[in-house]
Amino acid sequence: MILKGNQRGGGKQMALHLLNEKQNEHVNIHEVSGFIASDVLGALNEAYALSKGTQCKQFMYSLSLNPPQDKNVPISVFEDALARVEKKLGLEGQPRVVIFHEKHGRRHAHCVWSRIDTDKMKAINISHPKMKLQSIARSIYKEHGWEMPEGFKDKSRANPLNYTRAQWQQAARTGQSPKVIKAILQECWAVSDDRCEFEEALKENGYYLAMGNRRSYVAVDVYGEVYSLTRQLGVKRSELEKRLGNSNTLPPVSEVKEKISGQLSNIFKNFLGEQSKDHQKALKPLLKTKRAMTKQHRIDRAAQKSYQEKRWQEEELKRASRIRRGFKGIWDKLNGKYWKSRKINEQETEKCRSRDQKEREELINNQLAMRRNLQTQLNQAQAKHEKDRQNLIRDLSHMVDVNELKSKTTPSHEHEPTHKKSYNHQIDKDHPDIDLEPEI
Repeated sequence: MILKGNQRGGGKQMALHLLNEKQNEHVNIHEVSGFIASDVLGALNEAYALSKGTQCKQFMYSLSLNPPQDKNVPISVFEDALARVEKKLGLEGQPRVVIFHEKHGRRHAHCVWSRIDTDKMKAINISHPKMKLQSIARSIYKEHGWEMPEGFKDKSRANPLNYTRAQWQQAARTGQSPKVIKAILQECWAVSDDRCEFEEALKENGYYLAMGNRRSYVAVDVYGEVYSLTRQLGVKRSELEKRLGNSNTLPPVSEVKEKISGQLSNIFKNFLGEQSKDHQKALKPLLKTKRAMTKQHRIDRAAQKSYQEKRWQEEELKRASRIRRGFKGIWDKLNGKYWKSRKINEQETEKCRSRDQKEREELINNQLAMRRNLQTQLNQAQAKHEKDRQNLIRDLSHMVDVNELKSKTTPSHEHEPTHKKSYNHQIDKDHPDIDLEPEI
């Protein structure tokens, strides 16, 4: 189970993120404890109000718990992990909110604690949290016999395709996968030995080398998005400088953007737009199935919840009937019958609670299995789209390079009036099935 945590503020924003049903197919509020408020928004606003009595700005500690995607992990394992985290980080007894999210056929959990110690009215200091969380995570993987991520076995073998939220948002603006972007840039770096080879590899995939702010090394794509190479490649500036030379010799981002903002950018956007439409058309039936499945799964869970609540009330009445009141109740206490009945009730209550939890887990696991099968089809469709996108970018980049070379070797008085015709002719020759003129 991968554990990622951080201190943060912004109670309202955190609550809205945790309760977001647009980005999650199912949101289940598992626990709100230690607060006067019984709802998530009220609880986190309460944590913020308490923090105003201190100088603490990051008054919450937020933790995400991500088990292996293909495993059905019972809630008891999540609760055990939370108990270990609380003990290690010194958060035992602190108010907390626990919420489960489901999307893409997998379930994960979020826990948010208030860091404010109300007795001392100061924030609890959390030292070396990353190291402590990794230690707990390794233990959980070993105990359950799960395949441990390479990064846990050896830091040097950590997945290089992990990306930050900012990188995810940047990729989302262009409709691409941040994982694919990172993989492409890292592949370009791996197959090149010098700047010339690296630039050629980047161009093959629709990226251009440039100098960013503070003389950093960046890549610019055909959409004008800028990617930091130190972050995407996971290498230090000194290593980049050794292979690519001084960043001062690179063209600035503004110049590169200007270069690709004309006809090249329009062609890329038009063709990629058409390709995206075809992709969306192919995805439409799968997405329709996904929406219908999510709706039905929510209905099934609501029906189960209603049934269990009704059954629980009936069983509570039955248990309550065993406890006599008034003079008879006093007599039962004297002869010991009351204590026997109470013990039976407690045992039955725990048994029924475990039964209900087991039923909920079985329903969720069955639904997750169905959702995973659908996600496999969605992933295959997305992978095909990404491959088609890269093939198109590679083909168009080749054609642009040919025309740039031609424009350099053609006299200006001959080149000017026939530029558009020459460009169209080259594309028609290499790709006779591509029509440059957009349909009206």
